[in-house]
Amino acid sequence: MSDSFPTDLIAPGDRLDAWLVHAKQICGDCRFHFPKRLPFFGSIQRRVLAGSALTCFSSTPVAFAKFPAIAATAPDRDYIIITQLQGTRRYCQSGGMAILSPGDTTLIDAGQPWTSECAEDCVRLYLRLPRWVVHEQLQRSQLPVLPRILGKYGLGATLLHLARSMYTQSEMMTIDEGTIALEAYLKILGGCLTRPDSSSTKLDRCAQLRPRVEHYIECNLGERELKPAAIAAAIGISIRHLHRLFASKGWTVVSWIRERRLERCRTDLANPRLSDRSMTEIALAWGFSDSAHFSHCFREEFGISPRRFRKSALAGGLETIDPDYSGAELARSSQRVSSAYH
Repeated sequence: MSDSFPTDLIAPGDRLDAWLVHAKQICGDCRFHFPKRLPFFGSIQRRVLAGSALTCFSSTPVAFAKFPAIAATAPDRDYIIITQLQGTRRYCQSGGMAILSPGDTTLIDAGQPWTSECAEDCVRLYLRLPRWVVHEQLQRSQLPVLPRILGKYGLGATLLHLARSMYTQSEMMTIDEGTIALEAYLKILGGCLTRPDSSSTKLDRCAQLRPRVEHYIECNLGERELKPAAIAAAIGISIRHLHRLFASKGWTVVSWIRERRLERCRTDLANPRLSDRSMTEIALAWGFSDSAHFSHCFREEFGISPRRFRKSALAGGLETIDPDYSGAELARSSQRVSSAYH
């Protein structure tokens, strides 16, 4: 079984939103940022091998933070084995970091928050497997955080070639054949993890704190009292340190919260299942104090009024920029997103 979504046949102005719709169906609760918003292209190709999902993501530069819906201690959580096929990409999780070049592989615990970013066109292959399967096949109770397995030589190169082969041949394999291939792949993966050069890079304390802060903000966006003092107290750091964490990426704490709330509102406004909820109700649910302030912020961020955006989205369109939106305002909005990842 396979499912393919390319943006090639979609109007350039609609490609990003269309890609996001498909990506979020697979990735779930993710916060995406696009350092180079336009022009955008991408594709998502999903295949199944012996009941396990193999997904190939391709796109222009994109960064994201993943906040898992499943508890980190849940016994049925998954692992994601990532094979980098094109571009150099950074992955961060639980204080570890892996920078993957084309051919390299790493392992993500899907029960923990994680982030990923790149500054160039990128293609990566995700293999999602149940946690118990990985532990049983590798015969290890503990797995390293974000190991970096080099794909240039030895077992790492073999792992790369087998991952590509499983993806391209998945539709030709029976369930039994796919099971054999997965068992062989995990056996090679286990051998790669024993190599000393497969360890991840440890992040400094500042780099570890930011994902924690972002996760806290993401989980409390609907709270009116989500302010720097409350966030700093919850994380256990000073307000000054909190401001430094965001200033290093070109943001303020307040602007970050506003951007995240606006993105949540934007998602809800485009959701047909929430069409009976008023725009004011949606805005208040995500922490805005009144509808007028929300409308002003929405238009400033996205270049279109929330009412017009909702009408277009629910009618099946993907209109994102108002013709009356000035080029200067658009440039400022794009710069805010870009500065966060440079």
